[in-house]
Amino acid sequence: MSQRCLIPDPFKFAAEGRKLSGVIPSADLGRLADVILDTAGEVAYELFGELGLDRKPRLRLRATGVFPLRCQRCLGRMDWPLNIETRLELVRPGQAIPEGELENDEFDAIEATPDLDVLALVEDEIVLAVPIAPRHEKCDVPRPSDGAEKKSPFAALEKLRKSDDAT
Repeated sequence: MSQRCLIPDPFKFAAEGRKLSGVIPSADLGRLADVILDTAGEVAYELFGELGLDRKPRLRLRATGVFPLRCQRCLGRMDWPLNIETRLELVRPGQAIPEGELENDEFDAIEATPDLDVLALVEDEIVLAVPIAPRHEKCDVPRPSDGAEKKSPFAALEKLRKSDDAT
């Protein structure tokens, strides 16, 4: 397990325009354990502090990697490329998020507590980005192992209906 990276004062980090980067092993992303097929990969991230034009503190997060997911159509392995770039506006704990910021799609507001956990922040953004039902662009529906077509359970009823129509 990698060592936790904490930002003691996220507001100061943003105001000073600091930068933080690193690599997180997939095995450390516990909330994704049920989604990814194996934990051999890793996620590279960069976190930038900045002040917006309105002088509000923000974080800009970039994260990249490849996650092996299960295709929900063919049930095979699907390598899903992770490429996140998001902007987060920092809000003090207990402070309400202004209505206008809830409607702004340029960034999301997050409550920035002291000792902000970078791994948890990156993991939150990955959880939000992973598709609900991952699928290949093109793939076939799985077939029975003997290659036979699966018959509908209603096929027998169809035969009965046809025999009624004939009489």
